Amino acid sequence: MERFKLWEKELDNAVTIDYYKPLQKSNGVALIIFPGGGYRCLANHEGEGYAHLLNTFGITSFVVNYRVAPNRFPCPLLDARRSVRFVRANAEKFGINKNKVLVMGSSAGGHLTALLCTYLEDIGEEHDELYQEDFLPNGQILCYPVISSDESIYHQGSYENLLSGLYKDKEKYSPDLLVNSTTPPAFVWHTAEDCVVPCVNSYRYADALWKQKIPCELHVFPEGIHGLGVAPQDPHVAQWVILLNNWLKDFFIFNNKV
Repeated sequence: MERFKLWEKELDNAVTIDYYKPLQKSNGVALIIFPGGGYRCLANHEGEGYAHLLNTFGITSFVVNYRVAPNRFPCPLLDARRSVRFVRANAEKFGINKNKVLVMGSSAGGHLTALLCTYLEDIGEEHDELYQEDFLPNGQILCYPVISSDESIYHQGSYENLLSGLYKDKEKYSPDLLVNSTTPPAFVWHTAEDCVVPCVNSYRYADALWKQKIPCELHVFPEGIHGLGVAPQDPHVAQWVILLNNWLKDFFIFNNKV
């Protein structure tokens, strides 16, 4: 693993991106990972744990240590946009195709991933040498994501930690309400038993993508708690890894459908 700073400003030295080189020859795909943690902390098994797995697929992986509470919006989204620009700007160095840069997130990291793919407003980014690169990724992978701001199904803590004073306008940061024609294709998985982030969050997002004719592969496993990650303790749910690899091959590695 090799670590890079995402920002040059001394205040943001803690915002880093970790580079994990694939174990075999790179297939040109880069995957940027945003761990979950309710915008309060970062779960290592949803960061480094995924990176090592993806490396076995020939995928170049990056884990972003983005800002969480007490930092508020737009800080996490600034870090997410910056990470995509950074990877694209250094595509030759990392041996990847800058048109095959995907993002991945779990739980609140899934919310950040979806927000990155749908929220297009100006949030005050630095106009430096990386700014010329597009922040919109080529694909998105969501694992039991926080999506909706609907209080009947939302994860209150994630929205509160992200928005604080903006919380009263939380629907403006609800990715299912922001999907548009530029939103990239998605692979989404969830468990029906998830009582922390109800699986209807994923249904809502998939429905919004369908309405915009955005390709989406959705898998909902009947059993399994929230936060399983790679799910080594649950062989049935762990199938999502195989399904993801097949999706990546179909869309980005061999057939280039997008």
